[in-house]
Amino acid sequence: MNTIKQTGFKRKVQVAEFNVAPQWPSEFFQVLDEVGIPQKLHSFYAQWVRQFFNKNPGKPRRSLGSNDIARFLQQLKHSPGIQDWQVKQAEDALVLYYTLFRGITLAPLPDVSMEESSEPSREPIPPPVDIQPVQSLPKPPPPASPGQPLNWSALKEAVIQALRVRNYALATERTYWQWIRKFIHHHHQRKPSEMGAAEIHAYLGHLAINEKVAASTQNQALNAIVFLYRYVIKVDVGDFSDFPRAQRGKRLPVVCSRKEVEALLSHMEGVEALMARLLYGTGMRVSEGLRLRVQDIQFDRKEITVRAGKGDKDRRAPLPASLEDPLHAQLHWRKQLFEEDREKDMHEVEVPHALNKKYPAAPYEWSWQYVFPAENYSTDPRSKAVRRHHLYPVRIQRAVKKAAKEAGINSRVSPHTLRHCFATHLLEAGQDIRTVQELLGHADVKTTMVYTHVLNKGPLGVVSPLDTL
Repeated sequence: MNTIKQTGFKRKVQVAEFNVAPQWPSEFFQVLDEVGIPQKLHSFYAQWVRQFFNKNPGKPRRSLGSNDIARFLQQLKHSPGIQDWQVKQAEDALVLYYTLFRGITLAPLPDVSMEESSEPSREPIPPPVDIQPVQSLPKPPPPASPGQPLNWSALKEAVIQALRVRNYALATERTYWQWIRKFIHHHHQRKPSEMGAAEIHAYLGHLAINEKVAASTQNQALNAIVFLYRYVIKVDVGDFSDFPRAQRGKRLPVVCSRKEVEALLSHMEGVEALMARLLYGTGMRVSEGLRLRVQDIQFDRKEITVRAGKGDKDRRAPLPASLEDPLHAQLHWRKQLFEEDREKDMHEVEVPHALNKKYPAAPYEWSWQYVFPAENYSTDPRSKAVRRHHLYPVRIQRAVKKAAKEAGINSRVSPHTLRHCFATHLLEAGQDIRTVQELLGHADVKTTMVYTHVLNKGPLGVVSPLDTL
């Protein structure tokens, strides 16, 4: 029987439902999450699977069996620089790939010391066994009569369709589907139509008690599952005000001093430096800055229009005078890139909602182009159109993290920290909180008031009695 060793315990592998349309590697990473593999190890597990397939070129992945895996592990064991724990990690990765990700039963793996064999495995396939978690809430038993198996492809298509009809973001689509998938796996892959409020309560309690997730994470899971029942299955699952909630803590935002921000920005260069200065100078979120269009920058009015921010709300932000020349230079370079794309007939850009139907020329106009474009073309996951998108957030995140390390800043700094610094430094300079609320796009001033707790002056800017002795 195959076993997975992780975090000091053994977990028996239950073969999942056959996956007719596997999404690699995103759904494989979801499987790793479900069995408790730390996220920092996900890329290593995926790399072992890729190496295995590279060692078997031209062979259908479904046709590879236990002997092929054992032969790969044998070669790996005798490779220079490879340790025993790496061979075990590779074995675990391949067992998880076939049993839980693809839903293909493996015969018991021969010992890695066996001689190489070109014959496929003829050993009898053992029946699937239940997962035996180390510590969890009692799981509901599988349904007595399984009936037709769950059609994962049809369910995913229905969920995505319902989300897109309501104009949910692409990131929300992926997040909601991950939670729905985890919810179903937690209940032994029962059909959602066969479950109800009791199963939802049990899963939310499992997240709070066993998984010890944050309150925001638990609410996110609840929103995804309720969306499934309300808009896809079209069933009212009732009230969830009494389910076991994760404890909601109070967290203060990470804020750097002015000298720390100056040091951080001085260690950045290129387009990442311009983006970081823009975030600090305007208080925009990373996604809002990356989605800036040419027409959103008004130099004469010295303002920037932030389109479709959080909550699908527009707002205005001040254009820092020190960024006018760098932005002019960025737009000059961007115009040259636009002309090069137009010569290749690749100058189309994504426009919001159905604007391209009302104004067919809009996707090809200069005013709609992204100010911070990606270096290469990419395929839109929704429309499948190949075009130039904006920069990926991870590029700014890595640049800020690297600059903070070089500047010797010990706080956990991210691009969003610059937004916190923008608000705090404005309040320190005497700006009224209502104005800061409007600049940040907060719906409630209570959200903005969190920055008063990190001010050097204000309600908590008191002198310690120790300093008065």
